[in-house]
Amino acid sequence: MTFSEEDYIKAIYHLGKGAQKNVSTNAIAKQMMTKPSSVTDMIKKLSEKDLVHYKKYQGVTLTESGRLTALSIIRKHRLWEVFLVEKLDFSWDEVHEVAEQLEHIKSEKLINKLDKHLGFPKVDPHGDPIPSKEGVFIESTKKLLNEFPINTKGICVGVKDSSAPFLKFLDKNKIALGNTITILEKEEFDNSFLVKIEEREIYISNEIASNLYIKVTL
Repeated sequence: MTFSEEDYIKAIYHLGKGAQKNVSTNAIAKQMMTKPSSVTDMIKKLSEKDLVHYKKYQGVTLTESGRLTALSIIRKHRLWEVFLVEKLDFSWDEVHEVAEQLEHIKSEKLINKLDKHLGFPKVDPHGDPIPSKEGVFIESTKKLLNEFPINTKGICVGVKDSSAPFLKFLDKNKIALGNTITILEKEEFDNSFLVKIEEREIYISNEIASNLYIKVTL
């Protein structure tokens, strides 16, 4: 497969939430920042390789082969992100772009050794699950912070927005994965939150709260 074909397969996987729903060519074009006609040409190529199913006006879905291919690419991407953060001291807002290049490395032996070297991590630096080499992963029971009521206490386990500006904001305000967060107040006027992060209190906007995943602790 070409790098471009792999990028399309990964995009279809994310847009279709795995293989759960059809994805329109317009949605793919927007994601890939290209023309719908270019998407149609690529879909034909992927269909010939038995990686996607396509029906006119119904959209695109991944075949089982396409789903496993997407998970393999995602596994490589997330393992490289762990490596870049843990071993090369990249910050979590820097790793995505580099991992986008490294995910196209073909050597399965290298990726398996990388997985072992890292201690078989289950999540990447943003809290996203890492598929096993068999394409299996377990989604954690997490919800966005703004979905919880006042007095909820939980652990920050991931981010919905992994863009560099958002991650830099979190670093600036010392908000990180593994932090214990307690919701103290919610403002009726603008839906902002007063939260306790470890031992300090801070106000965060509803937009920030809608991009932080929390797992409730009992």
